[in-house]
Amino acid sequence: MAFKKLKYWFDKELAILLAEKITIHKPDFNSKRFINNIHIETTEMELKDRVEFIADQFHEILGTDYQKNVIVLRKILGPENTEETGMFTNFYWIMPIAKYVEKYGLDNFDISMTAIQEITKRNTGEYAIRPFLEKYPTKTLKILKTWSRSENKHVRRLSSEGIRPRLPWASKLQIFIEDPRPIIPILENLKDDSSKYVQKSVANCINDILKDNLEIGKNLIEKWSKNASKERKWIIKHALRNLLKSQDPWAKKIVSKPV
Repeated sequence: MAFKKLKYWFDKELAILLAEKITIHKPDFNSKRFINNIHIETTEMELKDRVEFIADQFHEILGTDYQKNVIVLRKILGPENTEETGMFTNFYWIMPIAKYVEKYGLDNFDISMTAIQEITKRNTGEYAIRPFLEKYPTKTLKILKTWSRSENKHVRRLSSEGIRPRLPWASKLQIFIEDPRPIIPILENLKDDSSKYVQKSVANCINDILKDNLEIGKNLIEKWSKNASKERKWIIKHALRNLLKSQDPWAKKIVSKPV
């Protein structure tokens, strides 16, 4: 993928690509209308608006039957991403599909969870999952806890990244800012994860917790620091980076414990 500002990849060329993929599974899809609408309307839009507009075009042109539409859109996802990179390069074009599920799938919990699980194996479901956490916190956390044991590193990463109270470029999860304890069991499952990709997400989630619930975050790290694996030590140090930068004595003491 040649260098080009990300927003400019969501244009007429992408509309053509998506239309070609969809038409294979839905021959009556109005490709011309889909492509023209995106070409005309997205020119002056920024990235997030372009992504959302394409998602809205799925809804408008595929029709209002969400369950049938998701089946079609899942079929075009293609091979899974086996690397820890590439979500926003090779698989950037899946972002509008994730937005479609996020925006239109809230009343279809089970089929949306399956779609998010498949999306995150290629792009990311960290934004799409958040409205479900707000509307169905218990059910969604139960699924994310199961995903934290997945063999797929992208699914495991989603289980921690999706629950971040202060995920960048996303709405805050106020329920976990007020009380992060319901998400701790998911992090516990990931504290010794072998994937650096997952480790970074877990550390970032704890870093979020420390910003609003310092004592809960400290207690978790104190617990984890006992007989910690090398993976867990890396997570702890990365989670404490802001406190270490401010020369916090407690954080310095934690990371200086002998191996």
